[in-house]
Amino acid sequence: MKWTTPLLLSTLAVAVVGSTIAVATSGSEDDYAFFDPIIDIRSMLGRFYVEDIDDEELQAGAIRGMLETLNDPYTVYVPPQDTDDFTKDLTGEYVGIGAEVGMRDGWFTILTPLDDSPAWRAGVMADDRVVAIDGMSTEGLSTDECIDQLLGEPGTEVVITVERAGGDTLDIAIVRSPIHVNPVKGFARAEGGEGGWRYLLDQPRGIAYVRLAQFTPDCAAELAQAIETARRSNGGPLGGLILDLRFNPGGVLSQAVEIADLFLDEGVVVSTEGRSTSRRVERAGSEGTLPPFPMVVLVNGQSASASEILAGALSENNRAAVLGTRTFGKGLVQTVRSLPGGEGGVLKITEQRYALASGRVIQRDDDSAVWGVDPTPGYYLPLTNEQTSAMLAARRQQEIISAKGDAPTTDADELVSRLDDPQLEAGLRVIRHAADTGQLEPVGIPENNPADLAADAVTSARAQRDRLLRELVRVDRRIAAAESSLPADADIDDRDLWDDEAPVQGGTVTVTDADGNTVAVLTVTGPDLERWLIDAGVEAQEPAETEN
Repeated sequence: MKWTTPLLLSTLAVAVVGSTIAVATSGSEDDYAFFDPIIDIRSMLGRFYVEDIDDEELQAGAIRGMLETLNDPYTVYVPPQDTDDFTKDLTGEYVGIGAEVGMRDGWFTILTPLDDSPAWRAGVMADDRVVAIDGMSTEGLSTDECIDQLLGEPGTEVVITVERAGGDTLDIAIVRSPIHVNPVKGFARAEGGEGGWRYLLDQPRGIAYVRLAQFTPDCAAELAQAIETARRSNGGPLGGLILDLRFNPGGVLSQAVEIADLFLDEGVVVSTEGRSTSRRVERAGSEGTLPPFPMVVLVNGQSASASEILAGALSENNRAAVLGTRTFGKGLVQTVRSLPGGEGGVLKITEQRYALASGRVIQRDDDSAVWGVDPTPGYYLPLTNEQTSAMLAARRQQEIISAKGDAPTTDADELVSRLDDPQLEAGLRVIRHAADTGQLEPVGIPENNPADLAADAVTSARAQRDRLLRELVRVDRRIAAAESSLPADADIDDRDLWDDEAPVQGGTVTVTDADGNTVAVLTVTGPDLERWLIDAGVEAQEPAETEN
């Protein structure tokens, strides 16, 4: 069984956005009696509603309503008109020209052609401004509208008109073809910015760096190929590996298992279990395992789902040190089930939870004290917002394929300096120390302990709360300003359930059923009961008389 993920990016390349899912077809029987009142309401609306109704909107709204009651953002319905894009996003493959694109100064712009893509072979360059597609101006068009014109059938031609730095305007004919986005990346482009990736970061010690941006259906083989490329560049066995899973939101779970199996010769990788599925345990085997070498895995708060499975498996089986910050905490598996009606449309539905080798479930819920995968003790190294922005900007620059790239250098310290990445720099120090001494230790990392992670989680949650409180203050000001223009007798529904001055804390709430029988008597332990009840589906009746 394959586990895959939806993708989202406003480019002709794609990026995973963090669900671990399985592809399947539905075989269950519906309880049609459930739909009787829905059918009745649809019939009454069709006959009696004051205006014409849109059946598709009614249907989509009914489905959304059912799914919203689950309070699960990962269970979603994909209507028939969107299934082609959904399938494209699941696989990371499409038919087009092969370029990452975006808007700059209001114009559709090539951010970079992809490796060995039709755009790259036709001579498209980074920063080319696309002013027309097949003779139609792109001025005023959105990114998605331009992308739709570039996608098409294999073997068909599209002509883009580009303005290039220096004032040249060129018509470039490109033959569309199937595009596969390789999620495996190195630290810099080869040959001064042209061509593929470089993976051997520290040549004297044979230390490689590989970044996995998403878990696509073939990424295990592509990662193995990148490691083999680094080994050949080294002329022998690697002295160490830095595997970067930061900002990787997940994808194909089976690929995470295969990659873990590359580095582990035994041990549990992950287990999955659901209400309607039996427990399944994935284990590593000795066949095909790479030779041992020191290994550091980089993670952060945006490492999710399959990334957490891989990092957790390598950490809990003592194969690698995990460096960075606590991961996202996405421990759910979704299945994609085709609707049996034959009219298209699929349901991506949460069916399982997964657990790490230790049995720990990493899903983050509102009441979770611990979640995700933590850095190895001593390897906790957070980045400030400014450091993260600088690192991402430098990384983005290295991804661009350009004839004007930096001249290649083999000096690891200079390379890391260009990347402006304190976590990568720390990982390199750790691997160098291990290559020199045989000991994998958190050298050069500020002293820390597990309590620091908990403190960071509290600090982050408090900062989020403070932002919300500040927004509430701004909303209160807007309300006060709006109220100042109302007449004194204006009728305002402010959803008050009782007088705000009433001392309800310490009192009781009696809940009865529809016949007046007492179901529960609750003690009010805090001052915020009214605020919660307002959104709890209750309405105020006539206030009871109070004794003075």
